[in-house]
Amino acid sequence: MPESIQTTGIAATAGSASDADLLARTAVAVRAAASALRERFGDVVRYQTREELMRALAANDDAVLDVLRPRLTLLRPGARVVEDELAGGALPPGEWWVLDPAEGNVNHLHALPEWAVTATLVRDNRPVLTAVHLPLTGETYTALAGGGAHLDGRPLHVSRTTELGLSLVATSQARPDEDEKVVRRIGSSITAMLFDALVVRTSVPATLHLVNVAAGRIDVFWQFAGARADLLPGALLVAEAGGRISDAEGRPWTPESETFLAAAPGVHTEAVATLSR
Repeated sequence: MPESIQTTGIAATAGSASDADLLARTAVAVRAAASALRERFGDVVRYQTREELMRALAANDDAVLDVLRPRLTLLRPGARVVEDELAGGALPPGEWWVLDPAEGNVNHLHALPEWAVTATLVRDNRPVLTAVHLPLTGETYTALAGGGAHLDGRPLHVSRTTELGLSLVATSQARPDEDEKVVRRIGSSITAMLFDALVVRTSVPATLHLVNVAAGRIDVFWQFAGARADLLPGALLVAEAGGRISDAEGRPWTPESETFLAAAPGVHTEAVATLSR
């Protein structure tokens, strides 16, 4: 399955013992780095201009990366780190750390609890392992290609729901500078889901919706556009928890795809049909 995430898993064989050990050490590194972000959490951060907002976002990122980068470098000296967390598309060959040091950064600045720290190792364009830590709850979600998905060591499995009309579904908001066509497509997809699904949730960040899909709490998540750091951690978690990953048209998803869909197998086909209207 090179360069794509297939419907029910990412690797054909279980992860190696060395990768399993690397995942455990990655989770430790992510938790240590996340404590720096937890210490910065509290009152709403005030800003008056976009420039002030961007500085506040960057300060959060830097606080985490100052701890996370050196720890990951010690774990995997030959792996490079993706510098732009908003970038998409394929990576050059080799090993890469795809990091989102403050996934849900805007929520953090507004004293909202929905944020996390993530680290995903990509090897020759295939996600190998991921760790997602939620500092406010203390939860750590992990996935190893071929080795399953877990929450604090407990196996995860996606929902067994078989009807979209009984499903909780979710999507995230477009970026402020998103193309108008994408924004309108998001709006029309939400309207379609309001007719077909039980409950529609719209919020950021994407990763927290996806950990809920992996845990069976939410049945469907979709997104138009999106960066590697937004989607790779959750895509691996959902796939290893038995979910189906595709683009919104039902084709195999890669980081170069323009759309994304993660769903419980029993409602995947219905979700594709709804998003295609």
